[in-house]
Amino acid sequence: MNWIDEAAIKLKRKNQVLFAKNSEYLLDLMILFQGQDHKVMTLWAFDFAAESITRIEEKYPKEQRPREALTAVQDWAAGKVKMHWAQRKILDCHAFAKEIDKKEDIAICHAIGQACAVVHTAGHAIGYPIYDLTAIIYRLGIENCAQAVEKRKQDYMDRLYYWNAHCSDYKGEWATFMKK
Repeated sequence: MNWIDEAAIKLKRKNQVLFAKNSEYLLDLMILFQGQDHKVMTLWAFDFAAESITRIEEKYPKEQRPREALTAVQDWAAGKVKMHWAQRKILDCHAFAKEIDKKEDIAICHAIGQACAVVHTAGHAIGYPIYDLTAIIYRLGIENCAQAVEKRKQDYMDRLYYWNAHCSDYKGEWATFMKK
């Protein structure tokens, strides 16, 4: 079964999330993620979180929790704040998702939260595409999303290749736990 059929079934069942960690469609991405340096994955996640935050802020200009989550995890990755503070901000971002009704925006908020959690462990990275691709389907509809989903998946890979080649160009600081 292809990913469109799987997502269509989940939509029919009224599932909120239309992709799964074990989705065959995301298997190549999961494999690619597994061999990456934590700093590379973190920079990848920061990029995508920032992009998604921009989309959320366009719709909810007074809402600060997603941006606060990203700022907190950037500070955590740099050793400027402790894990507890950053985790609280990530949970606040997820809480915002529970306060809104539009499925696309809910998925985007959860994608941001997952991206921010990559600082804790790179295993959270797959959460970003799971929610981000779900948001694309909610925005475009299952019948009109194939090209956008395929392009977005390629964006994830391209950005990862970029950070693999340019991680040493990053000018920010890294906390001790990120240098391992």
